[in-house]
Amino acid sequence: MPRDYEVACDIRCRLGEGPLWSRRDNAVYWVDILAPALHRLSLVNGAISSWPMPEKIGWVVERRERPGFIAGLQSGFAELTLEPFACRAIIDPEPHYPDNRMNDAKVDHLGRIWAGTMDCDIRTESGSLYCLDRDFEVTKRDSGYMVTNGPAFSPACDCLYHSDTGRGVVYRFELTPEGNIRDRETFIRFPKEWGYPDGMTVDADGGLWIAHWGGGRMSRFTPDGKLDRDVRLPASQITSCVFAGEKLDRMFVTSAAVEREQETLAGCLFEIGPGTTGLAPNLFDG
Repeated sequence: MPRDYEVACDIRCRLGEGPLWSRRDNAVYWVDILAPALHRLSLVNGAISSWPMPEKIGWVVERRERPGFIAGLQSGFAELTLEPFACRAIIDPEPHYPDNRMNDAKVDHLGRIWAGTMDCDIRTESGSLYCLDRDFEVTKRDSGYMVTNGPAFSPACDCLYHSDTGRGVVYRFELTPEGNIRDRETFIRFPKEWGYPDGMTVDADGGLWIAHWGGGRMSRFTPDGKLDRDVRLPASQITSCVFAGEKLDRMFVTSAAVEREQETLAGCLFEIGPGTTGLAPNLFDG
């Protein structure tokens, strides 16, 4: 029976996360939070590049008008360029929580970054959801999380999904035309046998794809929260996903080797055939 995945890159990340498809580079970027490092897979020729990072890094997003990226580090938001390498701090939204770090982020249709934080050791509910505006002003939008994960936006830009992995819950917020969130509700609650909801993305039909930490798979849920499909993978700690390629019909999935070192493919980057297309990533306008 044919398998539903391929190993796209066999670098075994301790904690692979934050996949990003760059149309500009025709490449997939992802991070190893704990290495810490940023990796790139060229979809042109399959070349792999890696850059060590100065501290724990949760994600990178591309900028619209300027080269390079905005990165989420343990110390907060930073400007990042790779060639030549430079990293400059922008703002720390939580100087009062030195043991917190950034964990996951996405850019909305208004060109702003939505990013979550968490306690590095998952001891306290000190995580929050922030929005970084184009002028680098940061605003707290929600709080009280164990492990923030996977901001994702509906195709109509009227809904934001966000999860608390520690509680096994995916929330749904209404996203107003002005870009504010309200009316948080529980969208999906994972039963224990599924593992925990981790990173996520939305396809062009509004289906929500969620990585299962401890569950060894990717699942698609319909806009009304019904399980529609799942793809089993050869690693337990599946962390996030991204649509990529010129047609946005390729899905790349990150994983983690931490706590699963005995699994041969834990921490690898996988490619699966989702059977649907995704949405182009938004670019940060700052």
